[in-house]
Amino acid sequence: MQTVLIILNDAPYGNERPYNALRLAIQLAKRPDVHVRVFLVGDGVLSAQRGQKVPTGYYNIEHMLRTLIRRGGEIAVCGTCCAARGVEAQDLVDRVQPGSLDLETDWVLAAHKVLVF
Repeated sequence: MQTVLIILNDAPYGNERPYNALRLAIQLAKRPDVHVRVFLVGDGVLSAQRGQKVPTGYYNIEHMLRTLIRRGGEIAVCGTCCAARGVEAQDLVDRVQPGSLDLETDWVLAAHKVLVF
């Protein structure tokens, strides 16, 4: 099994990097021989907040994260980045795990490919 790690730095809305990163992650997760991990850092941690409301017809990053999780993907957020933005564990989408630089380092070292958005 091949592991792909996607590191996402940007807030969920304002540019299309999170959208494109998660489109790719979901597509990769459809492959039976690929395990996908997403680590959210900086403003990227805001992507994991539950209860996102967007205009009708607009993409929803929360829904995309939930889809990735249903397909077996793992998602973690930088705890320090969350604390700096006032994001607490209960604010996160279910099954998004609090992480640390140690976890991110472990995921980088275990990955066959690392993509940074």
